[in-house]
Amino acid sequence: MNRREMLAASAAVTVCPWAWATEPPRDEREFKSIYESSFPLIVPRTLELWQQRAERIREQVLVATGLWPMPERTPLNAVVHSPIDRDTYTIAKVYFASRPGHYVTGNLYKPKASLSQPGVLFAHGHWAKGRFMEASDAEIKAALASKAEDTRESARYHMQAACAALAQRGYVVFQYDMVGYADSTAIGHVSKSGVPHPNGFADLDGELRLQSLMGLQTWNSLRAVDFLLSVEGIDAKRIGMTGASGGGTQTFSTAALDPRIGAAVPAVMVSTRMQGGCVCENCSLLRVGTGNVEIAALIAPRPLALTCADDWTKDVLTQGYPELQAVYALHGKRENVQAKAWPQYKHNYNQRAREFMETFFARHLEGKDEVVNEPAFVPVRPVELSVFDAKHPRPKDELNAAELRKTMTKTYACDSKALRAMLADEMPQRVALRHGPKETKVDGVTIHEAWFGRDDEKDAAPGLGMFGPKYDGSSAVMWVHPKGKASLTADGKLVPTARTLIDAGYAISVFDLFSPAKYPINPVYAGFTFGYNRSLLAERVHDLLTQMCFITTMLKPKNLRMIGWGKTGPEAAIALAANPKPFAKAVLDLQHFDFAGLKSVNDEMMLPGALKYGGLQGIMALIAPTPLAVFNVPKNLKLEQSVKLDEKPITDAAAVALLLK
Repeated sequence: MNRREMLAASAAVTVCPWAWATEPPRDEREFKSIYESSFPLIVPRTLELWQQRAERIREQVLVATGLWPMPERTPLNAVVHSPIDRDTYTIAKVYFASRPGHYVTGNLYKPKASLSQPGVLFAHGHWAKGRFMEASDAEIKAALASKAEDTRESARYHMQAACAALAQRGYVVFQYDMVGYADSTAIGHVSKSGVPHPNGFADLDGELRLQSLMGLQTWNSLRAVDFLLSVEGIDAKRIGMTGASGGGTQTFSTAALDPRIGAAVPAVMVSTRMQGGCVCENCSLLRVGTGNVEIAALIAPRPLALTCADDWTKDVLTQGYPELQAVYALHGKRENVQAKAWPQYKHNYNQRAREFMETFFARHLEGKDEVVNEPAFVPVRPVELSVFDAKHPRPKDELNAAELRKTMTKTYACDSKALRAMLADEMPQRVALRHGPKETKVDGVTIHEAWFGRDDEKDAAPGLGMFGPKYDGSSAVMWVHPKGKASLTADGKLVPTARTLIDAGYAISVFDLFSPAKYPINPVYAGFTFGYNRSLLAERVHDLLTQMCFITTMLKPKNLRMIGWGKTGPEAAIALAANPKPFAKAVLDLQHFDFAGLKSVNDEMMLPGALKYGGLQGIMALIAPTPLAVFNVPKNLKLEQSVKLDEKPITDAAAVALLLK
């Protein structure tokens, strides 16, 4: 490839409207937050493209919630006791071990009929005291006056009302506790920060190992499906799930992961706006590049219905629901998705919304096209619903948060899907040219300077390519350096290491990696930041993957090599692990880096999930069998025998000699 061909290749990338502006572009990549950002669903053109996208998002949710690989489904050892009698159904107390030493608690509403029965899993959400919720007299009066409820009983005990109504129709219903609510108190009550969940999961080690309350609750929900399916008389082909607010989050996330849930009604939660304000609804990696509407769309083509109110869901009928309809239309099942709004009511799961849910389940789980009116019921005092009593004490092997997390702490082999989720990225198919290229000459070498990004992002990474008279288009080096472009020249001349590569006939490509003035991490819970944004390390790897795309798709060298200098060596190693195939060899300075040595989630080398998947060693295992030479090696790093280890510091000239060898 001669100079003209290289310039043409540079211009062949996708050009954005401001590519030829006089001034270089600003990097304006978006920093998202729960309350101030929008999370739209972009619907692919075809079902095949949607299925590919859906598979990626489902993998991301599994990794984010600590469920990749899926934990062992150990015996539930369920205890069902002390049924409370009602005319057509009973309410039993239940507890089972979702994992050894951690118990899920709740109530089982079961019809007395012995026919094959549909089942519903009910996640209660953030109402005070959860399934023990009991409204005040003032709240009852307001609910009746606004016609949100028809009876004092349903107004006082709306958590019981839905379960009782479904049970009277012949459903088996399991209403279970969120962690920290009602009987689920083994790992703590309300946290010191006032969050209605216990402390113990929002720390550095939890981030590095993807241990979170969101993950624990999602696992509890999956095991609750296991329990529901174990109930005698249940029809495994007719399982629904519902819940409002935080229970809505559990509903759509669990249904997205578990195909056994045949129909789902997440109430007042799915929105392009606020995505869930609690620690139990957030975890690192979960919504980077996606959002609740898209995660809910993973349920398609199984039936899905949304309820909306005067809260963050109030615009869903015009922002979110049409896109969900489009996804269902790709499946040829547009009729399987519904949504209804009640703008006169604030955040709720009142009788009007419950009857919409009950009507939806009647259609899709019973095959009955009728409008359901919720019947009257005889409530139970919350104290009588409690699972534990003198005859049924709390299990002796219950674990607190610290003890539970010890049992959860395991190291797994890193695979390409786990790394892709940790980075929320992979090498793109093409790059967008933001500005340039501009050609100059330095020390007898041709230099092309340009700014690059992605079609669907607002990034703008400065890049530089250089080549000399001996360059024939066959060989190139991806140069990764803390100083970026400035590292190749000094005092108007090439630095000796760059000169060596140019004289050997190599072209050199280098990018200035993302370096914001500040990168704020939420001080209460890092998952509120890393759940919506790549970590700074991942953003820098993002730029390296963009650089890889430019080199491999535009320059197309037959002999591509990488050298990672100084503190960017570990970043280069991670980028190489994400896409090792194009490279003939790499030389990397690892700077003795180890994720286990991080002291804070604010560290610029923070990467959620890194220790769960073996740290730098686990990630770098994906580089094999690409030949690799590394130096300044961490003490505990052990790579395959095919990898050359240089543990002692070596000179820059020696590093380049290794690269060319």
